[in-house]
Amino acid sequence: MILRRLLMSAAALAVMTATVVLPGAGAHGQTIELGPNGLRVNPPEVVPEEPERPYRRLEPEGITEYEAIRIARGEGLGRVERVRQGRRGWVIVGIDRNGDDIRVIISRDGDVIDVQRD
Repeated sequence: MILRRLLMSAAALAVMTATVVLPGAGAHGQTIELGPNGLRVNPPEVVPEEPERPYRRLEPEGITEYEAIRIARGEGLGRVERVRQGRRGWVIVGIDRNGDDIRVIISRDGDVIDVQRD
């Protein structure tokens, strides 16, 4: 009886030492149970895998600032003073080729919405 308890204690000490020294051993999710029937290693728990989701690419919506300026130059813009992205699309403010103020509003799709000259 004493020998059996001594062997169980030695086995438990060996398992605990292996768990401390080899941290990868505990990564499998096994549990150790010390009960009236002795030392028992329980099988790892089944962890459901997360379903693979396709990688969602974030693509920019609409045209870029550079493309908006290029389109505005086609409408007569000579020098760009300010570019901002507004509610309706891109707003490009500048001076046209005649030296007058110009404001071009371009939709996100690249369509010219409005051209205002002062």
